[in-house]
Amino acid sequence: MPIETRLLLKSAIAKNASDLHLVPGLPPIMRLNGVLDKVGNDVLEESTIEAMIKEILPPHVVLVPGQDKDIAVEVGTVARFRLNIYYDRTGLCVAFRLIPRIIHSLQTLGVPAVVAQAARMRRGLVLVTGVTGSGKSTTIASLIDMINESRRDHIITIEDPIEYVHGHKKSVVNQREVGTHTPSFAGALRAALREDPDVILVGELRDLETISMAMTAAETGHLVLSSLHTRGAAQTIDRIIDVFPAHQQEQVRVQLADTLEMVVSQVLLPSTDGTRRYLGCEVMIATTAIRQHIRSRKTHQISIELQTGGELGMLTMEKSLKALIDTGKISREMAIPWVSDKKLFEMHGLQGF
Repeated sequence: MPIETRLLLKSAIAKNASDLHLVPGLPPIMRLNGVLDKVGNDVLEESTIEAMIKEILPPHVVLVPGQDKDIAVEVGTVARFRLNIYYDRTGLCVAFRLIPRIIHSLQTLGVPAVVAQAARMRRGLVLVTGVTGSGKSTTIASLIDMINESRRDHIITIEDPIEYVHGHKKSVVNQREVGTHTPSFAGALRAALREDPDVILVGELRDLETISMAMTAAETGHLVLSSLHTRGAAQTIDRIIDVFPAHQQEQVRVQLADTLEMVVSQVLLPSTDGTRRYLGCEVMIATTAIRQHIRSRKTHQISIELQTGGELGMLTMEKSLKALIDTGKISREMAIPWVSDKKLFEMHGLQGF
C-alpha cells in the first residue's frame, strides 16, 4: 500500500472521520462530525486515485470503467473501511466509510434502552431505519453482539459488503458477503432457511424478493434484523407494502402485521460545539393496536400510538430531539429539519417555526 494511502486512512481513523472521499480535481475530503472538510491542498488526479485503490483492492477485484463496486478492506488491526468505487464525469471516484473494529454498546451509542429488547426476541422482524450515515449498521451490530454474548444461537449475516466482523462468542456466527460468498440477498436468505439459523441479519431490504423472504423467515420462527433508508415507523411500513403489486398488498399487510416487532428510526446530528454527533431516535414497538393499524391501512395513526406508548418504551423523534436540545447537546436549528410533526414538537416546548 502506498505510504500516502496508509497515512490518509490512518488519519481518517485518528480524526474519527465517518467518511473519506477521493475525487479527481479535489484534495482528499473527510466527513468530520457530519461536515465535509478538505485534507490539505494537493489536488488528486484520476491516475493517482487509481494507483492508490489498486494497492488495497483484493486480487479478485478488477476496476472496470462504468461499473460500481462495493467492497470492504482492512487497515491493519485498527479498522475496516467499506468502499464504493464509482465513476462520474471526472473519472474514478471512491467513497470510504469507516467501520471501527470495536462494537459499542447501545448505551454508549445513545440508543434508548428499550431497543435492547430486540436482542432477547426469538422471532419476528426488527428494522433499523434512517438516512445514509445515521448509524443503522452500528446499531444492528450492537444488537448482534448482544445476542452473540448472551445466547447459544446460530447467527447468519448477509451483507454487501461485510461491515462489522463478529467472532464466535456464545453463538456461532457465519457472515456471508453478496457478490463474494453468495450471488444475492434473496438467494442467501433462501439458503439460510436450510442452514439451521436462529438469527438472520440482512444488511438492507432492497427489493421485493428480499423483503418477501425476510418476512417469510420471520414468520417461520426466526429473528430477522435489517435496515431501510426510511424516516419513521409509518413511512417504513408504507414503503414495504408499496414495493409489492397492488393485488398482493392486502396479504402483505397481514403478514407484516404478524411479523413486525420493532422499528427504530435514527438520525445523527452535530453537537452544538461541532466536536461530535448525537443520536436522535424514534422507537415503535408493535403492540396489538399498531398491528391492527397496519392491517386496516391506518398507518397514519401510528404516530398517536408512539405519543401515548411511553410506558412501553416507545419514543417519538420529536421528544428525543427535544431532550437533546434541553441538555444543550444539539441546537434547535439542527433539529428542525428532522421534525415530522411540528405541532407535536411545539407541544414539547419549542415554539417559533
